[in-house]
Amino acid sequence: MRVLQVTPRYPPHSGGVETHVQEVSERLVERGHEVVIHSADRDTEVRTRERRNGVEVYRHRSLAPGGAFHVAPGIAATVRCSDADIIHAHNYHSLPAFFAALGVTDQRFVVTPHYHGASASGFRDRLLSLYRPFGKRALRAADQVVAVSDWERDRLREDFDVDATVIPNGLDADRFGDADPVSRDRPFLLAVGRLEEYKGVQHVIRTLPELPSYDFVVVGSGPYRDELERIARESGVAERVDFRGYVPDEALPGLYAGAEVYVTLSSFESYGMTVAEALAAETSCVVRAAGALTDWVDKPGVVGASDTSPATVAAAVRKATAINPEWTPPTWSQVVDQLLDVYRDE
Repeated sequence: MRVLQVTPRYPPHSGGVETHVQEVSERLVERGHEVVIHSADRDTEVRTRERRNGVEVYRHRSLAPGGAFHVAPGIAATVRCSDADIIHAHNYHSLPAFFAALGVTDQRFVVTPHYHGASASGFRDRLLSLYRPFGKRALRAADQVVAVSDWERDRLREDFDVDATVIPNGLDADRFGDADPVSRDRPFLLAVGRLEEYKGVQHVIRTLPELPSYDFVVVGSGPYRDELERIARESGVAERVDFRGYVPDEALPGLYAGAEVYVTLSSFESYGMTVAEALAAETSCVVRAAGALTDWVDKPGVVGASDTSPATVAAAVRKATAINPEWTPPTWSQVVDQLLDVYRDE
C-alpha cells in the first residue's frame, strides 16, 4: 500500500502531531508499506527532501503567520498528481489538510484533525473563525475521520456534524516503564511541553508556595518562558523552578519516573500525550479538568483539578501522591493495526 501523509510539520520539528505522524509512518514502513510525507515546514534548518528511517519526506514552502496555519497551496497539486492509495491529512488547525482535500481525486481520503476547538491566542482564534468553512469542507470530504480521544470525537460531532472513529495515540510503554528514575536533592513536580500561556505552567509556579517540600522541573521551550521566569521571581520560588529547556528524548523517561507528580494544567488539548507518558512511567498525574484532559480523570492514577487556583492545585497534588497509577496505554503497533483497518475500509 502506498500512503501519502500530509502534515504541517514533521520531525526534526517537535510536537504532538509531529510525533503521531512519525510513529505511524515508520511502523507502516516496517510492515512493508510505502510512506511519503508532504509537510509545509520548508526552511533553512531542514532538508527539502530526505529519507528518515525509511520514510520519504518532502517539505513545501508555506506562509505561516505567527508560526501557524502553514498556507501551502502547492500541496493540492502534489496530492492531485499522486499515485498513492491513501491520502491521510493531519491537523484541522492548519491549512495543509484543506489543500489535501482540494487535491484528492479517486484516492481514499482520511483525516485525523487533532481538533481541540480553539487556539493559543485571540488572533489565531479569529483566523480559525474565518477558516472554519474551509476546515469543515476538508472534514466533510474525508472518507473517514479519525479522532484521538472520545472528547475530540464528541466535539467533531457537535461542531461539524461529523462522525469519527476513535483511535488514541500510542506509546512505547517499555521505554517509560523500564526507565531509571532521575534522583534530585528534593522531590519534584514535572511539566513537559511547549512553553505557551495556555499550557498553564504559570499556575503550577504560583502553587509552589503552598507546596514547600517540592521543586518544579519544567521541560520544554517556547515564547512564554521569560514570563514564566518573571512569575517565579514574583512568587518567591525562582530557586525552586528548574527550567530545563530542550531535553533529549532518551532523557525524558527518567524524569517522568523520578517525579513525584506530573502536572499539566493546559486549557485545551485534543489528547494529552504527556499524561500517557507519565502514567507509563508509573507516575501519578494532576490534570486540569478541561478539553480532552477530562478523559484522563477517570484513569487510575490521575487527579482532576476543577480550577487553577493554588489551593485547588495543591490539594490535587497532595491527593495524587497517595495513589498509584494502574493504566496500560495502547502501543503504536496497536494504533497502526486499527489505522490499517480504516485504510482498507474494514
